Amino acid sequence: MTKEGTHAAKRPRRAVVLLSGGMDSATCLAEALCLGFQVHALSVVYGQRHAREIRSARRLAAHFGVREHTVLPLELGPLLRSALTDPHAALPRPGRRARGIPATYVPARNTILLAIALGVAETERAEAIFLGINAVDYSGYPDCRPEYLAAFGRLARLATRASTEDGWTVQFRAPLLKLSKAGIVRKGERLGVPWALTWSCYRGGRRPCGACDACALRAKGFQEAGVRDPLLASVPRVVPSSR
Repeated sequence: MTKEGTHAAKRPRRAVVLLSGGMDSATCLAEALCLGFQVHALSVVYGQRHAREIRSARRLAAHFGVREHTVLPLELGPLLRSALTDPHAALPRPGRRARGIPATYVPARNTILLAIALGVAETERAEAIFLGINAVDYSGYPDCRPEYLAAFGRLARLATRASTEDGWTVQFRAPLLKLSKAGIVRKGERLGVPWALTWSCYRGGRRPCGACDACALRAKGFQEAGVRDPLLASVPRVVPSSR
């Protein structure tokens, strides 16, 4: 083997992980590291109504010893109308799910985040992009469906210089896509996810509200998995949302 070939063989496998600070993205981060990827974690401040989840993302990256963690300010909140970008908007409550796509849908959010992750991945010639979308116990978002992810993969092959000129390809890995919240908890337990560092609540604050839809889904997942959630242990029990 030539010296050039030896150098190529030693090149680490690289992955970009979209890290929001929630339990899903934390589990994706743990899986990417478990698979031996050198991770570039990417957290985007897109104008969400609180910064609590970004604090969790920083703590998770530090806990797992991630070599590179980018927190990217991208103040799109005023342009993307959603209950998650408007601090005065009403948040969905457990058991009161409206018909259609809920108010917590952020217009084109996953498309924007994946486009940024794709640019980073192409620049670094990463092999994979990990994201924590989920199509089973999810909130009805159109950009969390398997067909959406497949379509974005086709776009990536057409839209990048590295793919059209050099044959570079990147895998879009969504390891939680077909798992329930309970399944995600069990997977996270096996991977050693520190749940106390994650954040799921739609509201900010020092501890979860225990009343929003995100808290309900989280509580339901931990309860069904038979695992104690260190964040919700002292919060009044929420009514699981019917899915």
